[in-house]
Amino acid sequence: MESASPGQLILTGIPGTELDSATAALFRRVQPGGYIIFGRNIESAGQLRKLLDDLRDLSAVEPIITIDQEGGRVSRLRLIGNEPPNAQQLREKGDPALVRRHGEITGRLLRLFGFNLDLCPVLDISFDDAADNSLRGRCYGADVEQVVRLAGAFNDAMRGQGIASCGKHFPGYSAATVDAHHDLPVIRRSRAELDAGELAVFRALAPRVDSMMICHGWYPSLEGDKVAASLSRRIVTDLLRGELGFEGLIMTDDLDMGAILNEYGLEETIGRAIGAGNDLAMICHRVPMIEDAHGYLANLPAQQLDQALASIARCKAHLTPPTDFSEAAFITLNEEIWDLRVAVLGAERAAERSPEDGKRSPVETY
Repeated sequence: MESASPGQLILTGIPGTELDSATAALFRRVQPGGYIIFGRNIESAGQLRKLLDDLRDLSAVEPIITIDQEGGRVSRLRLIGNEPPNAQQLREKGDPALVRRHGEITGRLLRLFGFNLDLCPVLDISFDDAADNSLRGRCYGADVEQVVRLAGAFNDAMRGQGIASCGKHFPGYSAATVDAHHDLPVIRRSRAELDAGELAVFRALAPRVDSMMICHGWYPSLEGDKVAASLSRRIVTDLLRGELGFEGLIMTDDLDMGAILNEYGLEETIGRAIGAGNDLAMICHRVPMIEDAHGYLANLPAQQLDQALASIARCKAHLTPPTDFSEAAFITLNEEIWDLRVAVLGAERAAERSPEDGKRSPVETY
């Protein structure tokens, strides 16, 4: 049965702005459960919609098609349009109505291009807005109540437009002092501290998000062995599924990050990720390796595969199809993003362009 293919447990990146014949053949064979879009895949509005339509045409089962469209610098679509305000800017403005507006516009924008899941909201608490751990500007609050209120407002508004959400980065990444894109952070928060802070946010929003992303950080108070949360059964299954009662889709953060690549080969990584209780293994950049990953998945215990496949199928049963695409509709939405930017930042700051605007970063944050 096509829907039971082990490939459904893979969330893969795509090499370029269109599907070359070799990549298309690879995707037909493997039948990935989902695709993630990066700046390298975006050239124009029409091109992007065609790429996503082509991915659907290759898929025997409706795929998850996702992107990091948070706001600010982590907004892939700013390459072809206006940059929405980031979470910190919205937080500082202090108007939940603007956060809801951001969520509604984001949902409509993503459906126009053919996405069905957005890798946000970020549910991390900002302990230090200047910390160099990849979260700068991306946090909706400096305490539990603020994150729950504002990230929850964005989440609910975006879901109301038919785009599934993803809470990240479980179990709370804010205390990291290094960037997991490069090395494995050690997060030395006690269980009591986590319960009062990071986990309180995830516990409150677990019933309201469609999926969760597990980060690459070692939490000695949660996992005695030196292993990333994304590969820890104590964290994914015992804590998130068991203690928090989360019933949605669970995915790893990108397994191509240094925090994982520096420690394990692909076969061990796949085995640990699914064994921990993740449903989707994310491979963003080593796209040709998904064929090997497919083979490793096929050799895992049937119980693990069946559990993940069932979770993926439940998620996909609630995905919303795209809206009809037109350049005019995109222009209208792009103008709404600009108006939101002005409402949050003021006309003068809104007109300022950061050095990153309109550029594809060699290392993209997610």
